[in-house]
Amino acid sequence: MSKVAVVYWSGTGHTEAMAQAVAEGAQAALFTASEFDPSTAADYDAIAFGCPSMGVEQLEESEFEPMFEACKPALSGKKIALFGSYGWGDGEWMRTWESDCEAAGALLACPSVICQEDPGEDTLDACRKLGQALC
Repeated sequence: MSKVAVVYWSGTGHTEAMAQAVAEGAQAALFTASEFDPSTAADYDAIAFGCPSMGVEQLEESEFEPMFEACKPALSGKKIALFGSYGWGDGEWMRTWESDCEAAGALLACPSVICQEDPGEDTLDACRKLGQALC
């Protein structure tokens, strides 16, 4: 069985609900961005990262982005998945994030899951499947 981590940041609880569904699907350890030690990223077979869109379609800057940047050297060749929620825009932050991950050599295991505001049951089911894709 693969060793999988689910690492997220959530301001409103929407991305947290998505992270819990991903962890359920992957039967994985669940960490907030502040709990996850980037030096352990290489210890996992796969990692799901979750972050909402902030500001002008960007990752959360004080906790999540610094943690993610510290993980990037360990992502080359690693299977990852991305998820998050947004309140406005069209999901540009996710497309930018996917491109950044691919440039770092990460292997996107499945299409990213995004939702506007509160994730409904369809989104949570997609998150469970995202988690399963990492196993």
